[in-house]
Amino acid sequence: MATVILVRHGRTTANATGLLAGRAVGVNLDQIGRDQAALTGDRIAAVPVVAVVSSPLDRCRQTAQLILDRQTGAPHAPVDPAINECDYGQWQGRPLSELAKEDLWTVVQSQPSAVVFPGGESMAGMQARSVAAIRRHDAAFEAEYGPEAVWVAVSHGDIIKSVLADALGMHLDLFQRIDVGPASVSIVHYGASRPSVHATNTTAGDLSWLSNHVHSGDAPVGGGAGHKAP
Repeated sequence: MATVILVRHGRTTANATGLLAGRAVGVNLDQIGRDQAALTGDRIAAVPVVAVVSSPLDRCRQTAQLILDRQTGAPHAPVDPAINECDYGQWQGRPLSELAKEDLWTVVQSQPSAVVFPGGESMAGMQARSVAAIRRHDAAFEAEYGPEAVWVAVSHGDIIKSVLADALGMHLDLFQRIDVGPASVSIVHYGASRPSVHATNTTAGDLSWLSNHVHSGDAPVGGGAGHKAP
């Protein structure tokens, strides 16, 4: 199968002020977020990606555009509502410091699989739709471009954490152990037998090895020799 680079959007005005933005409109990257996304775009520029799929929210589309601007080719640039932010319902737009006092906050931290946000969606439903979307796109790009295809999905923290948890074989109740920072890069290859996670939450480092990475399908016993030099 192909390889997906999972990118969280850069820092936003809501992130900077401690608000849970959710799906609210008018939440944009701040200057730090634009700089973060531009740096991520520079890192990914070393890899000829076949597509940059984005959540429909402005902060993801802005991040995706900064990635696309640095590509020499013309990747597909679809928007997919299936990788949209979690629907936090009545929690949307409220300060995180206030939400931390709610009884549901403890459940979000310790048992996400049991959480249904008031007036919103369940975290289990969030994971199911986002994982299905990533796997669907991955299979489609592999079918069109071959197993060495690399593509980008620009989405949100909880979405990417849930996708990584699935790839790592972790129960959703453990996904709070994963950190996904603004404009970070995580990398998953969906092999024939199982996914393999090549990176999580990186904000620096060369990605050019993805241009000539050959997937054998088997994990190297002992860890292998690492990536080939570009």
